[in-house]
Amino acid sequence: MPKQKKRRTVKKRLVALISGGGSNLQAVMDACGLGNLDSKVVAVISSNYEAGGLLRAKAAKIDTFVCALGDFASREERDAKILRIAKKCKADYLLLLGYLGICSKILIDAYPKKIINIHPALLPKYGGAGYFGLNVHKAVLDAGDKVSGATVHYVDEGTDTGEIIMSREVAVLDGDTAESLQERVLGMEHELIVEALRVVFGE
Repeated sequence: MPKQKKRRTVKKRLVALISGGGSNLQAVMDACGLGNLDSKVVAVISSNYEAGGLLRAKAAKIDTFVCALGDFASREERDAKILRIAKKCKADYLLLLGYLGICSKILIDAYPKKIINIHPALLPKYGGAGYFGLNVHKAVLDAGDKVSGATVHYVDEGTDTGEIIMSREVAVLDGDTAESLQERVLGMEHELIVEALRVVFGE
């Protein structure tokens, strides 16, 4: 019998949206570089001119753009610019990797179930307006929760309300501060985002 040809997968073209240091971006770029993700980050868009993730992207020779909300008349106008960049880059998926902006209908309609966010809590707990950065971890500690974690989910028109793809727990330790819990959750996020993308992409 003739040998069956191995099915060739087409690399997913990813545009990452960031606001901060970009450690999850680095995890995705590293996974692509090592072949753990059959994908390629083709552009990085930041909401913040000072985001450390821009330096990571530039070091990897990835095109970078800044779309700061203050430079636009509205969130919709900013998202229209982001959409133009994504379309020009022929993006298959948009990844929100520590992105503090809220996506409007403009982006969600253009990329249905193709926008993926990672949130530093076990959704649906501690999601929605105001739950970002250290605020999330302070809320977990204030509630006396014994576990926290992170969630990867599709983005819909709500805030942190989209269908959950994957989540993973992290124990809350005695003596934890918001900062120490944040650091431990973030370390786990680097593995979680790659694992979740492999599931979404069928790898």
